[in-house]
Amino acid sequence: MIYLYGFLIGGFICALAELIKDIFKLTVGHMTVLFVCLGTLLDFGNFYDRLIKLSGAGAALPITNFGHALVHSSLEKAQEIGYLGILTGIYGKTTAGIAFTIFLSVSIALIFRPKK
Repeated sequence: MIYLYGFLIGGFICALAELIKDIFKLTVGHMTVLFVCLGTLLDFGNFYDRLIKLSGAGAALPITNFGHALVHSSLEKAQEIGYLGILTGIYGKTTAGIAFTIFLSVSIALIFRPKK
């Protein structure tokens, strides 16, 4: 059943993104910021955690999960060490993904030459 929920919820997130992009004529950058902020807002009340538990990768793969992970790790660190944890723990759960993205971008830039 998790596969069905993953397909439906992940598909809904992607369909919502396409509708917003087509209706409001937003760029990819605007859409990325919008959906990271949406994931951040959905983290309050642990709604996004329940969504991930229900659908697995259907909610864990879209860009909304990045916003959720930023807020989630920041709030965990704040509970651990106090208000300073909001600033120091923001990249706790996303560091590996960010580092891999930078590594992959540099590798691809070194392998392939841009057209002039």
